[in-house]
Amino acid sequence: MKFINDVKGQGAAEYILLFGGVIVIAIAALLIYRAYFNTNTSLSASSDISHIRTSV
Repeated sequence: MKFINDVKGQGAAEYILLFGGVIVIAIAALLIYRAYFNTNTSLSASSDISHIRTSV
């Protein structure tokens, strides 16, 4: 029953889960905004911002 009280690997597991979550969020953001990174599309962040500023 000694292995139940052993918490040596707990910190490493928490870091792995933290970095895994950050990586998943980064990949999701890249998939959502991939149209802005593609140069063949007519989407432009600066034109979107100016359009929103004029409509408000």
